[in-house]
Amino acid sequence: MLGRGTPDAASGLTAPVGARGLLLDTASAIMREGDVIDISLSELSLRSGLNSALVKYYFGNKAGLLKALLDRDWQTIVTSVDALIAKDGWSPETKLRRHLWKVVDTFYEVPYLNRLTMRVIRESDDAEARRIADCYLSPIYRAYEQLIGDGVRAGVFREIDPQLFYFTVTGAVDRFFSTRLVLKHCFDQDTLTEELRDRYRVHTIDIIMAGILAR
Repeated sequence: MLGRGTPDAASGLTAPVGARGLLLDTASAIMREGDVIDISLSELSLRSGLNSALVKYYFGNKAGLLKALLDRDWQTIVTSVDALIAKDGWSPETKLRRHLWKVVDTFYEVPYLNRLTMRVIRESDDAEARRIADCYLSPIYRAYEQLIGDGVRAGVFREIDPQLFYFTVTGAVDRFFSTRLVLKHCFDQDTLTEELRDRYRVHTIDIIMAGILAR
């Protein structure tokens, strides 16, 4: 249960402790469950139990809320990738397999991530778009540069363009986890279950690793 917070003199609102995080969690759940990259403030208020005016209090507007959600989700990913790259004692192949495993799990949890990223970039000015790219997209590309380079030097990977590899991995997971309508109308399956996620994870890792391992 949220505790009482501090009144805001300008708005007259009392912001409950933990309300900001609850708004972000609820927005994420709405987009995940609805397979959308937009939210209704009325639904956000209903599901969170919070006054929708708190969106303005914390984020300025709905666009600010979406940007904050994007920052939160990407910061978790970049931190995880940085920790993996820095891990001692793991071979480049082990690191890449572990990374691909985590990518599939991440898009299962936040299937809207890539679509939301593209939306926010399109709707941002050049400076903000560059910030997003520098903080979240470029670090993933640089991680691929290092992982692939380490693997090539170790003789376990063949020469692969890290830029194209980035698009291959992102496209593989984004396309799958944003296709509920395809599942529904082509395969009579309306839910991305954990069992389907696990099957796709194994399939994706097998396909990608077969393409990069040295022959």
